Order: sequence, then C-alpha cells, then structure tokens
Amino acid sequence: MSSRLVEYETWVRLHALDAAESHGDAARALIGRIALLELSPIVLARVLEPFPVRVRTLDALHIASAEYLRTSRVEIVVATYDPRMAEASAAVGFDLHPLN
Repeated sequence: MSSRLVEYETWVRLHALDAAESHGDAARALIGRIALLELSPIVLARVLEPFPVRVRTLDALHIASAEYLRTSRVEIVVATYDPRMAEASAAVGFDLHPLN
C-alpha cells in the first residue's frame, strides 16, 4: 500500500527521463498492483502539523499517509532509498525495510 503520490512521482520521473514511452506500460502494471491511499482531508491536515525532523513536502505527505494507516492498525514498514525520507520515517516511529 502507498499514497497516491507514488503514481504521480513515478510519472513525473518517467517524463523527466524521457522514458514514459519505453517504460510506461511497466509502470502502469506495477502501479496497478499497489493499493493506493487517497490524500484525504485527515492526511492533509496532518501535514500542517510539525514533524520531529525537517521534511520535504512530498515526504511529509507520504509520512502523513502512513501515520493515518497506522491509526487504523495497519502495520507499516517504510521502504526507501532516500536517506532523508528514511530519517523522517524513523523519527516518527516507522521501521525501515532493508534495501540492497
């Protein structure tokens, strides 16, 4: 499960790399396998509150989505290659999935 943001971030990167035509079908297939959480007013309201470390806007939206799911007793493990996202996720108490 992920925030709907993953879909937008994927397409922005594919277009920036001029890879939408060559990788678009694979991206659609992969995104189609992910349960996407919409950016609800509750999630957006959380982003207005402070975080224990500095976060970028999209990271704040992802973390707020994960926190929302955690309140619904969904087990969350964050997978990211981004050290800033990893730090922010750990700062709010999420476990990190080890990536190679």
